[in-house]
Amino acid sequence: SALELVPFGIKPLLRRAAAYEALERYSLAYVDYKTALQVDCSVQAAHDGVNRMTKALLEKDGVNWRQKLPPIPTVPVSAQTRWSVPSAQAPGANTPPATAPQGEGDKTAAGMERAKMLKEEGNEFVKKGNHKKAVEKYSESLKLNKECATYTNRALCYLTLKQYKEAAQDCTEALKLDPKNVKALYRRAQALKELKDYKSSIADIKSLLKTEPKNTAALRLLQELNRA
Repeated sequence: SALELVPFGIKPLLRRAAAYEALERYSLAYVDYKTALQVDCSVQAAHDGVNRMTKALLEKDGVNWRQKLPPIPTVPVSAQTRWSVPSAQAPGANTPPATAPQGEGDKTAAGMERAKMLKEEGNEFVKKGNHKKAVEKYSESLKLNKECATYTNRALCYLTLKQYKEAAQDCTEALKLDPKNVKALYRRAQALKELKDYKSSIADIKSLLKTEPKNTAALRLLQELNRA
């Protein structure tokens, strides 16, 4: 009802997303968290929500979970400027939806759009199982916009390609942008385990579990590490 009165209000979006999450309607929660990020890309609760929902949907629906999502509404520029406070991120304020730039305020809108397109091309190659080509696309995207999700996506490819040092480095870069990023912590832990740095790997999993104590994949990996 609040969103009918004030479309794209941040608080109602976040609270409805939390309610959907509690009801385990993860795809609807994901859409609301993503919509909130379009309005204001600096809302940490929305970033955390997207990370949680991505993981939940991946476990529930597998690698093709994105295909089952309801459409994410495009937030008009007027709504973005209405809620945003002038900041270093202002030039990216009318960036199209989907990816929220983090700390890259001086990039041009065209550069952001190109980075987003390259990242999506990388995602398509991942779906096709062509991880080498995906790495190329993510690398091009990162030259234009150093975004957390692009680093974690490339790290996943490096893990698949058994390039564990590169995977760990990408996760470290992602964690500089988002210190509690669950994917980055989990994937770095996986890479460090393969590099036989068990102590650091366990430290990453314990950090992750502070944010998500019931993360089943992390708990499973911790058991493996304790046996290693």
